[in-house]
Amino acid sequence: MIMKALEVNGRTYQWMKEPLVVVCVDGCEYDYLTEVVKTGKTPFLEKILKDGNAYKGDCVVPSFTNPNNLSIVTGRPPSVHGICGNFFFDPDLKEEVMMNEVKYLRAETVLAKFSHEGAKVAVITAKDKLRKLLGHQIVGGICFSSEKADQCTVDENGITGVLEMIGMPLPSVYSADLSEFVFAAGVKIMESVRPDLMYLSTTDYIQHKYAPGTDGANDFYIMMDSYLSKLDKLGVTIAITADHGMNAKTNSEGKPNVIYLQDLADQVVGKDNARVILPITDPYVVHHGALGSYATIYISNDLKNELVEKLKATPGISKVLNNSEACSLFELPNDRVGDLVIVSDKSVVLGTSESRHDLSGLDAPLRSHGGISEQTVPLLFNRRLIQKPNSHLRNFDILDISLNSLEPRA
Repeated sequence: MIMKALEVNGRTYQWMKEPLVVVCVDGCEYDYLTEVVKTGKTPFLEKILKDGNAYKGDCVVPSFTNPNNLSIVTGRPPSVHGICGNFFFDPDLKEEVMMNEVKYLRAETVLAKFSHEGAKVAVITAKDKLRKLLGHQIVGGICFSSEKADQCTVDENGITGVLEMIGMPLPSVYSADLSEFVFAAGVKIMESVRPDLMYLSTTDYIQHKYAPGTDGANDFYIMMDSYLSKLDKLGVTIAITADHGMNAKTNSEGKPNVIYLQDLADQVVGKDNARVILPITDPYVVHHGALGSYATIYISNDLKNELVEKLKATPGISKVLNNSEACSLFELPNDRVGDLVIVSDKSVVLGTSESRHDLSGLDAPLRSHGGISEQTVPLLFNRRLIQKPNSHLRNFDILDISLNSLEPRA
């Protein structure tokens, strides 16, 4: 393979010396790893943590799936790539829409760049909502989701017959099987096609339900470890990070600890004078009820100060920022963020109106994310770093480290 350096979004990446697999484990706070290692059933993860190839870094805020997956594959924050939520108010359409379409992406991905230079690229996601964004402009590669693995075509996904190849039935969206399918497919494709660069992205169904160290959580990471071990034996570099952490969001009675911002705003400035947007919103809300710890509000300047005062005085709210403050602090695109940004405390989530949230699907105490308190994530490698990081790490540094700063296989 020709060795070369490629520039993507102002960062330089060396060509792969061996296949690289980057894994984004949805909702993986660091404690999930330290707790499961205590079981003695995760030899791959145990070796990484023991050998000192495990680090902590920050994800981007809002700590949601879409902004962070796109930061990981572009190597840049949302201010550059433009994806600042799972859901937002489109100022051109004047509508609240999902942020899944490639028209919202403002930067090239490292995956696409390498594919244009001849690298074989494979992308496997759990949910289909990410597939188009992650696979944008990839040439001649493989890109599909577990969710719609039964619908893959060569023209659309670069592969067909996925269920037969994996030997697993189509998994339910609300199951650990959706993530296991990602890992199983990753191993099969690495064995058969051996891509130069592979990106695997799971779902946080388990992390929303189970805290670190519980049987449900440990079972998930034991499963994950078995597939990572198989990939490791295939002689590939493996780099693991997360899109966000996860925290319990309940009160002393174990019920969801919610501040309903639209109800609050309507009381303060009048109905229809403020619009609350919850960027956590996606088509899969059963396990979190569209409740997260970050929200934006659109409101006119003449009413803003009155609402800001009320919000700052509300217990459970940790930050009330105007557009410029929030976009500067969190590196967000100004034109896609509301007039105000609200971040709640570690144990608190934000809603719109109480009547608009269906929490009947919650079969476990609410765990969610979105705020600063879910920002710490792991960065793990099955190779040693040439030198220790000299600055604070971000999850979107993982491709830079993997391609530029790891020792080769012995």
